[in-house]
Amino acid sequence: MSLIDIEIYTKDDCHLCESAKDVLMSVARDYPLRITEIDITKDEKVYIKFRESIPVVFINKKREFIYKVHEITLRKKLDKLINYQGEKP
Repeated sequence: MSLIDIEIYTKDDCHLCESAKDVLMSVARDYPLRITEIDITKDEKVYIKFRESIPVVFINKKREFIYKVHEITLRKKLDKLINYQGEKP
């Protein structure tokens, strides 16, 4: 089973970001995830794009969550991805 890439756009002093990271870390115990945290303050273009909507979570390059990551919804999305990958020849 290949790793599922997750990117979370975040910054310091963001309570919603901390909550989202907590959910991702909890779920990561049960799924093959590669989680990359991107600090929006390190790149001006990224900051301008995401400053009003963090955290933003992408799964395999597709935006899936803004502001909050719901654990049950995340698990359903990951299950669907894993089932889809399993059907490939």
